[in-house]
Amino acid sequence: MFDKIKNPILFQGDLTKNNYFEGWYYKHVSFDEKTSISLIPGVNLFKGDEHSFIQYIYVTLNEQNEKTTNTGYIRYRLDEFSYQNNPFLVQIGQTIFTESFVSIHLKDEQFTVQGKLGLGTFQNIKTSILSPSIMGGFAYIPKMECYHGVISMNHRLQGTLTINNEEVEFTNGKGYIEKDWGTSFPKEYIWIHSNHFKNESTSLFFSIAHIPFYLTTFKGFICNIIVNDKEYRFATYNGSTAKIVSQTKDTALIVLENKEAELTIQGMITSSGKLIAPKNGSMNKAIKEGLSGEISILLKDKKQNTIYQDESKLAGIEIVEA
Repeated sequence: MFDKIKNPILFQGDLTKNNYFEGWYYKHVSFDEKTSISLIPGVNLFKGDEHSFIQYIYVTLNEQNEKTTNTGYIRYRLDEFSYQNNPFLVQIGQTIFTESFVSIHLKDEQFTVQGKLGLGTFQNIKTSILSPSIMGGFAYIPKMECYHGVISMNHRLQGTLTINNEEVEFTNGKGYIEKDWGTSFPKEYIWIHSNHFKNESTSLFFSIAHIPFYLTTFKGFICNIIVNDKEYRFATYNGSTAKIVSQTKDTALIVLENKEAELTIQGMITSSGKLIAPKNGSMNKAIKEGLSGEISILLKDKKQNTIYQDESKLAGIEIVEA
């Protein structure tokens, strides 16, 4: 059990569960930053509609040099899903996901992609026995609505993909991996991620959500930012605070603070597409996500008495309202 908790990339469930989902999020961005593709392999064990799937989010530049976003949900039978934990591997149809490579063979009416990408050394988050994953001690609590894992904040890519009959070079591009599992996504949440800042070493993950917790609910949040190999963690479980200063369907301004630092995040969705998220175990909730969102960050290190500012135009952003 503990091996799974401290290694969230592993398949956390089993195929006999009812009203259960599990999905991995593999993001890949080309070296020239003109192409982003995220693939979400997963399983849905809603009774009567058990199946596996691969969702995709594909962002590229059109002839007018404008970003366009295409998304899709490719459905597979449940018996087309297989996994192993040592070494980790998930296969759905002909597409394979591991810790060292992805081998992709996907096709639907509007989108085809095939090829193989090597994944470089993962940038892991700090963990401990008391805080075995990004969820801190909440990782040990059973029957949470949704569990989350951050697997790699940043890693390099190697290889090419053929996307809609066009060869796209990903060598020296960047990747990111996280995952979710449980019964439902939160009914409202904000999620922001980027590892494409002016400072190439910087990577950011942030999420704040409505969390059902047995007979009560609370606003739970997690934020991890790495700058020049120094990690800052803001979370419900470590005494930090989070304030949503403003929020619309496309923008959010958040301020996080603890004894060590203060972080301001301002995000805006630009181009976006539709994804399908789980609700009560069934993949039937439509949400909006963009991979080319814009964010600016301001980090004040109270101990070092330093201020760091940066921005990204390749941010993943989801803003879901109840």
